[in-house]
Amino acid sequence: MKAANAVIDNNPHTFTKKLWSDHGFGEVIRIIRCATEDSEAERVAMEIMHQKIQKNRDFKDFAVLYRGNFQSRSLELKLQAYQIPYKVSGGTSFFSRSEIKDVMAYLRVVINPDDDNAFLRVVNTPRREIGPTTLEKLAYYAQQRGVSLLSACDDMGLEQHVSGRPLQSLQRFARWMNETTQNIQRNDAVPAIKQMLRDIDYQQWLMEQSPSTKAAEKRMENVMQLVDSIERMVQKQEEEDIEAVIGKLILIDLLEQREEEDVSDKVQLLTLHASKGLEWPYVFIMGLEEELLPHRTSIEENTIEEERRLMYVGITRAQRELTMTLTAKRKQYGEEFEPTPSRFLDELPSDDVVWEGKGGEQRSPEQKKALGKAYMANIRNLLE
Repeated sequence: MKAANAVIDNNPHTFTKKLWSDHGFGEVIRIIRCATEDSEAERVAMEIMHQKIQKNRDFKDFAVLYRGNFQSRSLELKLQAYQIPYKVSGGTSFFSRSEIKDVMAYLRVVINPDDDNAFLRVVNTPRREIGPTTLEKLAYYAQQRGVSLLSACDDMGLEQHVSGRPLQSLQRFARWMNETTQNIQRNDAVPAIKQMLRDIDYQQWLMEQSPSTKAAEKRMENVMQLVDSIERMVQKQEEEDIEAVIGKLILIDLLEQREEEDVSDKVQLLTLHASKGLEWPYVFIMGLEEELLPHRTSIEENTIEEERRLMYVGITRAQRELTMTLTAKRKQYGEEFEPTPSRFLDELPSDDVVWEGKGGEQRSPEQKKALGKAYMANIRNLLE
């Protein structure tokens, strides 16, 4: 509460308001400066896993707060990689976004041509002049033959049920899908996936399906975030082929669908705005940087007081421990830049914070080694 009061004191008041707590003074606030936004997300995920394993804490006791919903994208992928269950509140989960479902459906067909559900999602996304009547005839023929929908497209007997342009469209799609699959499986997978997106002109499709150019650009950013995550997984797991990497993402997607309504033991992800009135024992606030918190608009319009109140809200969500993170480098519109640490960090009482990554305390090699072993042991247990 001391830190929260120190921050909010920088706002003009007509009267003084001080918070107090029955819990007394808690742990010092940790401020972790990470190299990039990817390492920031990984650090938060690792910290949660460490506390789960070493201190037997429940996932539901953790919350990760951020200024904008877009900040959850990298974090969700890291939580999924560590198999940490989570729930996005007041926003859309990364894997629930339609553009991510589209790309995942294409990848599902790549590693499993018999996946009829995935085939039905992608065969007309973008539109290929393949209507519902044609698909009904294709499904009937595939059922009679006992083959998948994709296999039925190339079957000579299909001509007895589908003809003309619809038949040509199905055959053309099947040929392209088979070529794309071979390209992804036999060559450098990530460039092949990017080529797949160019082949279908997916960015233009998003432009046509989105309410604005800005919305389409954000959706395409989500797609590229997925591709980037695949690239990192390939680089980190060189012993595995692309099918194994895609298979892990598909498993993540399926598990998320199955557990979407489960609100039991999960880490909570939400914006600072959405966190008002809620509390958790252990809280992380991500992105303590100028133009993020405080937001760029508030700086330009000189409305910092509202952002400071958000910072105040975030600090007071933590009942026991609070950790804040920021990055040394961040990407924006494809360009990397060096953000400035948030002015709000300077407003915290220096005696009540400890920095990591800025001349502060670092884990010893022995601690890092023990933590690494704990992570791997937990992941092995989860996979058994």
